[in-house]
Parts: sequence; C-alpha cells; structure tokens
Amino acid sequence: MESMPVNWEALDSLVINFAKSENLLEDSSSSSSSASSPSSSSYRSRLLIRQIRRSLEIGDIDSAIDLLRIHAPAVLHDHRLLFRLQKQKFIELLRRGTASDRDSAIQCLRTALAPCALDAYPEAYEEFKHVLLAFIFDKEDQTSPVANEWSEKRRYDIAGLLSSVLRAHLQAYDPIFSMTLRYLISIHKGFCFRQGVSSPISDLTERLLLEERDPPATPQESLYEAPPFDEVDIQALAHAVELTRQGAVDSLRFAKGDLFQAFQNELCQIKLDVPMLDELVHEYCVYRGIVDGGLALPSAAGLQTPTRSSKVYQADLGSSSSRDCSSFNMDCGTGRNSDGETSVNNVDMEGSQEATTDAVSTRGHDVELRYAHEVAGNRDDCSTSETHQSGTCGRRSPRSRSHATGERSRRKRWRGRVERLEVTPDFSFVETSKQELVAPTPESNASRLEEEQVTTKHSVIVNVENGEDHKYDIVLEMRELAHKGMAAEVVEEVNAMDPNFFEQNPVLLFQLKQVEFLKLVNCGDHSRALRVACSYLGPLAASNPALLKPLKETLLALLRPNEDAIAKGIPLSVLATSLQVAMGRRLGIKEPQLMKIMRATLHTHNEWFRLQMCKDRFEGLLKIDCLKEIDATLSIDATSKAYADTCTHGSSQVTISSGSRMPEDGSSPTPVSSRDVVCDETAILKVMEFLALPRADAIHLLAQYNGNAETVIQQIFA
Repeated sequence: MESMPVNWEALDSLVINFAKSENLLEDSSSSSSSASSPSSSSYRSRLLIRQIRRSLEIGDIDSAIDLLRIHAPAVLHDHRLLFRLQKQKFIELLRRGTASDRDSAIQCLRTALAPCALDAYPEAYEEFKHVLLAFIFDKEDQTSPVANEWSEKRRYDIAGLLSSVLRAHLQAYDPIFSMTLRYLISIHKGFCFRQGVSSPISDLTERLLLEERDPPATPQESLYEAPPFDEVDIQALAHAVELTRQGAVDSLRFAKGDLFQAFQNELCQIKLDVPMLDELVHEYCVYRGIVDGGLALPSAAGLQTPTRSSKVYQADLGSSSSRDCSSFNMDCGTGRNSDGETSVNNVDMEGSQEATTDAVSTRGHDVELRYAHEVAGNRDDCSTSETHQSGTCGRRSPRSRSHATGERSRRKRWRGRVERLEVTPDFSFVETSKQELVAPTPESNASRLEEEQVTTKHSVIVNVENGEDHKYDIVLEMRELAHKGMAAEVVEEVNAMDPNFFEQNPVLLFQLKQVEFLKLVNCGDHSRALRVACSYLGPLAASNPALLKPLKETLLALLRPNEDAIAKGIPLSVLATSLQVAMGRRLGIKEPQLMKIMRATLHTHNEWFRLQMCKDRFEGLLKIDCLKEIDATLSIDATSKAYADTCTHGSSQVTISSGSRMPEDGSSPTPVSSRDVVCDETAILKVMEFLALPRADAIHLLAQYNGNAETVIQQIFA
C-alpha cells in the first residue's frame, strides 16, 4: 500500500477546490464577485442545511421551519416531512414542562399536527393518536408506550432526514474531495475486513469516517410509478454504498432514475469528522506550499507537526545525515503532459475548471494559491539552470532567498472554518456556533475545551541563516526548481547545503541528471549531454544494476533528434515531489497524514475492483481516475492495469472471467484460458441475485458453465 503511485498534482487540485468551497482560505476578492459564484451559492446552501440541522438537534423546531419557509418552501409541501416536524414540535413543547408551553402544545395539535395527520401518509393518523399519550406518560418513564417519542434521538433522526432531503433539493452536495474520501475509505475498510488484511491507516480511518449515517430521503408516492430501472444501475449503486437492493431502488426513485445523483445522495449521508478533515487538509496544504504555514498548524486528532528547529540549514542537514534516506519514491504525482504539466478539469463540483499544475488561481481579483510551476524558458534554452546564478556553488544564491520570499507572499492564508449564514433582509438571526446549538454535556464541554486549546497552538517556524527562511520554504523552492526542469541548479544547491544528501539518495541524483541529459539532447548539445552521462549516469548505473535499463532507454534519445526527448523522460512533477519527500525527511518534516490515506485507499480501490473483475462506474465522477493517472514511464502496479480494459460499464457491460469453461456436451468443467470466456453482465447479475453470491464467485461459476446463467442455477439446485 505504501508504494501505490498517486498523482499528487490531481490531489492538489481537489484539495484546493475543497478549501475554496468550504471557505477555509482567506479571500481577498470582492464580495460581489464571490457572492455570485456557483461555489459561493453551494456553500451558502450547505450552511443553511447545517443551521437547520443544528436547530432541530437542540429541539428548536420553529427556527428550522422558519428557515425552510424562507429558503426552501417547496420542502414543506411534502406533508410527510411537515407532519414529522409538527409532531416533534409538539413533543418539544411538552418537554419544556411549563403551563404556557402545555397550552402551546395543545394549540399545535389543533392547528398544525391534526390537519397534517389526515393526508401525510396512511399510518400518520395512528401515529397522531399514539403521540397523544405523551400528555399522560412522563418523559422520564423509560417503560412508557411513548418512550421513543420522548427520546432525543428523534431529533437527530429528523435532522438527518431533512438534511438528506435539502441536500438533493438544493443540489448542495459536499465538495468532490470530501465525497471521494468517504468513498475510498469505505472501500478500504470493507476490503480489509473481507480479505482479512491489516490496515496501516486504521487509526486515521476509524476516527475520520464515522459509523452513523443520515437517514435516506424517501421518494414521494407519485414517483413509485416510475419505470423499472436497469438492473446494472441498481447493483452498481447497491454495492458502491452498501445498500440492499430495495434501498438502491428507492434511492434511484428519489433521484428520478439519475444514477449519479442517487450515488451522491447516498454518499453525502455518510458522516466525516469535519474538524479532523480540516486539519488533514491544512497539514497537506502547508506541506505542498498551497497555504502559508507561518500561522498555526493544528496538531489535533493525532496529527503531528514538525517541531525541530535549526539556526543553520546546513548544520541541521549535517546532524541528520546518518539517517536512512536512500529510498526514492516513485509514487508521487504526475500527469501526462510534458514538462510536468497536468490539467485536472472539472475538479470543483460547482463547475470550476481553474486548477492546473502550472498555476492554480481564482477568477476575478483572487490571488494565486500556490507556486506557479511554469517552465522557465522554452525548448530553445539549452541551459538546465538559471543564468543568474552567481558566486560559488557552496552558498545559496540571494536570488533563491528573495524568490522564495516572493513565492511565499503569494500563498493563501488559512482562514479556518467560520460558519456564518447570510439570509434575506426581512429575516435575520444571531449567528450561532455548533457548541452553542448542541445541548451541552460534560463530554462535549471537555472536548470543546480540548479543541480550543489545540487550535491555539502554533507550529514552530524554523529559521535558517538570515532568520527569515523556513524549512518548508527551502524544500518547496527546491521542488519548484525541479518542476521547472532546472536540474543542474537543484544538484548544485543541494550539494552546497548538504554534500551527503545525494550519497543517501543516488536514484534521485540519477533522475535529476537524466533530466539534465535529456534537456541538452533536446537542444542539440550532444557533447555536454555525453559529459553528463559519463560523469554521472554511467557511474550511478554501474553501482546500481536497477538503473542500467533506464540508462539505456535514456541514451536512445541520441538516436531520435527530431523527437521531444524530455517528454520521454520522467515527468517533472514526479521528480519534484520525490525531491520534496526526500529533503523533507532529512529535515524532519513528516509527510502529511493525507498522503498516507490516499496511497492506502487507492491501492485497496485497485485491489477491490480487480477482485470484482469490473471497472468502478463512479471513479470518473469522484476524480479517482485522475488520482491514478500516472505517466506510462512510471512503474505502475501491473495488477491495477490488468483489469482496466476488461470491461465497460453500462447495461452492455461484459466481464472477461479468469476461471474454467464448461464444454458444450455438458460434461465436467475443463480448464480453459482466462481470456476465452466472456460473461454477459445480465448473466452475472442473475447468478448473483438467485444464489446470493458475490460478484467474483458468480463470474467463476459462469466460467465453469460456458457463461450460461440458467445452467449454473440448475446445477446448484439439482
């Protein structure tokens, strides 16, 4: 799992859009431009849903109904929901216990609850008569017939149900990154449980992904007459979000047959620990240079932040030179474009198509969020380093320090989660926090105090040489230079800061010199290219046999003068991230926990669908395909590629089985090649449904009987 290749540039885009969608970054754009954006509209809708949820959870039913009347009046047209709200309001009025509240409860019965009970749903009137017993039985009586009505759990049930309805009604789905994380962790936990595999990230996933879910929104009766859905869609939804078949059918009915909308509805019902998610994202953003790390870097929820400080960078590296930092991670982000450029379109769920590897910037007056990784110069410039390098190689140039300061000043500042709902002018209410709305308990008070203490902590800013630079700045600057293809400058500056670094990381040095060689070949300077090969590539390959094959492939660039040599080499984004990881380890900067989660969950996602012998129908929607999109020059896990082309999705989906086939004469099964049997998706689903078998077992059975579902069923029941 630790070696799973991940496109970190794609993850950058997802994380940035998540932070922007949740308003976690300080925004310098004008209020008028931000207020009209789709992302802002979706954010306000999500805030509205949270506000209504919190009002219901503390029993303030009137506030929730008022908000619904202003922002989503159509939801109150569903008398089923309105009946449940009025019934809960009746209970909350009785719960207060005063004489005036009891009179208000009677008034609620007469004017609201009784009329709703007449046409809400068939059982509503019986429920209405049953809840009248709350007049007789005390709320503390746990043996009463209405103990469930008095239970405060009813608040959370109706709050979750209404959240599910509003989410679909307002199209206010969570950001894609949030949904992707839910989905990947769910598959990861299921895979580890079914296969008996120990999860290396169980300490994170158990806290991040909560067990409870919001109740599903149920379709109105008029929608029950919808035509039958494709069985392929039903099974795909049921297996993706762990529903029963009837649950999947109901979900599709509520979404009016839209599979992907039904999938999003179900996925957003799974709850995440939001504070922990924000901390994971913050840690990752600081590590990747997306946000400025000069302020607080929370360490709550088990997250660890680097705390080692050093006055002089070279001394710090020297003190850790004995560490084993020889591993070179080939599992870092990349894309298909040359020069390390990767575009990830449609990452933002609201339609934003603005994040690329070279520059991630917001529209309007927004400022850049992270480093602009544009390639310095073009192919006509044969130099692999900047021409302004001055002085001896033993010092970092002043240009580098001032450049890092300028880049740092362009980073976003972390704002944190501040929830404020703006409403129409004719209605206002005081902003309330989650701590104020939820009924306080000793446990929640202690948790809140701990959270407040944690968020006040500040990360240690590491000062080097002039007292202004930061460890992150130095590592990010080296990553940026590598991203630009300035391999020679990277090697010189790193050697000047720590002569032992490349002794510990010879493969990384080979990759950098490979980029330098290819760039020289690309602009026709073959003599200098050969000097690089003789001085570095050859000796490194001689000491490491694993580098002989890439060395031969690199030298082939000399025979192809008309081709783009750099495009054939390692993607610069991969090289840059690998350099960042290695230098970070030498400086004591731990990799973000989010990187561990993505490696492990993407690996199990590959393994799970390899076992299922089909392609994930939802990986495009959640950008999982982008996260796995690694350049062909990388050593991708063969198993993850083997199944990718074996089937297509849709009702015409077919699966190539790896089992045996039954001869035409009906005799005992005879082993045949795994590529000789093509199983029809309808046959697979029929065997799965009739025999209650997992998909893989159904495919293996079909392979033994020539793909004939009727024969399989007859043989099993014979």
